[in-house]
Amino acid sequence: MSKSPDSDAPTGGAAESDLPDIPAPPELESHGPARIISMVNQKGGVGKTTSTVSLGAALAGYGRRVLLVDFDPQGALSVALGYNPNDMELTVYNLITDPECHLGDVLVPTDVPGLELLPSNIDLSAAEIQLVSEVGREYALQRALAPVVDDYDIILIDCQPSLGLLTVNALTASTDVIIPMETEYFALRGVALLTDTINKVMGRLNPNLRILGVLATMYDPRTLHSREVLETVTKAFGDQVFTTVINRTIKFPDAAVAGEPITSFASSSSGAQAYRRLAREVLAR
Repeated sequence: MSKSPDSDAPTGGAAESDLPDIPAPPELESHGPARIISMVNQKGGVGKTTSTVSLGAALAGYGRRVLLVDFDPQGALSVALGYNPNDMELTVYNLITDPECHLGDVLVPTDVPGLELLPSNIDLSAAEIQLVSEVGREYALQRALAPVVDDYDIILIDCQPSLGLLTVNALTASTDVIIPMETEYFALRGVALLTDTINKVMGRLNPNLRILGVLATMYDPRTLHSREVLETVTKAFGDQVFTTVINRTIKFPDAAVAGEPITSFASSSSGAQAYRRLAREVLAR
């Protein structure tokens, strides 16, 4: 009997043993300055939040100090780490709009050692309107993060499904971009617009920005459609596509409901193994 697409299937379209080996990263003697990585795709439901929390927890598991930034008014990243966004008095919204608010006022811990969070809620939806009239509005998040860049090894920003001012702020503050992309035909259609936006930010606001990689998510290796989409993505982006591929598995929504990263909720699952492998791949690039 074949497994359903939501089963805990092996990682990627090939067997784990067929993928190139990525050694564990060396231990660090000191921390910082951080690489700032935005998870960006204007299409919703492609695994941005799952990838942000899972990759962040996996990186922390390799001894990296990691800061997660919930930069989506829906607050899904905060929920995924066990916080109720509606209960948060101070969020990243206050941090980027109130000069009297400091990052330490907003920062909250998580249950994962080495992993901290800047939470968000619906208040952030007002930030785009407030920032429009500000001088240097594209640099608000960069200014907010600047005091702690030397305290972390990785800062991961979970962006909203939009290419508006908040996402431009995230790209302007970042050194790298990861594009999580569902292995589904319609997911391909918006990638050209996304890469155009990234190129504009590189040309006008942040010349040091680079696409770190394209991450194939929600992959079902049993279906011809998924395999064809992955092949198309690989042809289009070449070596920029991560060799790690994230399969569909029921463990991801279960972990989100539990308010835990999959690396702790189901540490031996293929999903946890995939994100640990992705963490090694990110650190090797």
